[in-house]
Amino acid sequence: MEEIQHKYITVQGLKLHVADIGTGSNVVVFLHGFPEIWYSWRHQMIALARAGFRAIAPDYRGYGLSDPPPQPDKTSYRDLDSDLLRILDSLAIPKVFLIAKDFGARPAYTFALLHPERVLGVVTMGVPYTLPGPHAFEKLLPEVGLGYLFSVCTRTTCLREPGRAEADFGRLDAKTVVRNVYILFSRSEIPIAAENQEIMDLVDPSTPLPPWFTEEDLAAYGALYEKSGFQTALQVPYRALREDPGITDPIVKAPALFIMGGKDYVYKFPGMEDYINTGKVKQFVPKLEIVFLPEGTHFVQEQSPEEVNQLIITFLGKHI
Repeated sequence: MEEIQHKYITVQGLKLHVADIGTGSNVVVFLHGFPEIWYSWRHQMIALARAGFRAIAPDYRGYGLSDPPPQPDKTSYRDLDSDLLRILDSLAIPKVFLIAKDFGARPAYTFALLHPERVLGVVTMGVPYTLPGPHAFEKLLPEVGLGYLFSVCTRTTCLREPGRAEADFGRLDAKTVVRNVYILFSRSEIPIAAENQEIMDLVDPSTPLPPWFTEEDLAAYGALYEKSGFQTALQVPYRALREDPGITDPIVKAPALFIMGGKDYVYKFPGMEDYINTGKVKQFVPKLEIVFLPEGTHFVQEQSPEEVNQLIITFLGKHI
């Protein structure tokens, strides 16, 4: 970990934190999910640097060590892609591989659509490609639709409703919030609360952490979310889901790899298994490879780092 360097790049007046390790012209950029930060890619960054790649992992604006935007509730997915472009330009990096987890899949694929000349390949975990646009998810997965997702949110955290999740999370310190989310989201069931519950109520305080997530890891996450808070993190991903990125051609031309854990709760969304297993997703990502890790959870890159690292390195080697 001490080999990883930390720097700040100013974008639109915000100091964005970037973790950086390795040298050379083959560059990989990691995009985190929620409740993650650059640190969630620690295993992959070190492995790729040792394999001869340069590995870069930014904290999104408002996450981790990056500055919060002046209006967190106005943050958009477009901001994340714009920030990424400016980071690459600032570091004079012409082309990259993008590796993303959870909601990071959306800015990764959107960036590949908006700037195909800058992207050598895309790897995502936990969330497959979905059409960009405010109603695209319903078209791809009519059994789910955003209505389903939002109703689940209402019964669990109501993450889209301003104020409610803030009140739920605000009852606890940041470290405990991250602990509870990691426990919940590493299960194979979709977390759904009763009418009189919030998501933080779903975790018993005596429940142990997943065996692959240490107290040291939790302390690192807790300290950074103590700094950043959750205001931007609730806006993106959850409250910006209906954003229209203005994509006219939704077909991803770059080679891609999708890694899915067999015990990832996202796999349980109605229609998701069919969308992935029947190859419907490949209508939009023709050069997509799909790999299942039977015991994998939503945090597969932290749970099974050696296996995930090898899958990534093999994929990168095919497309350098």
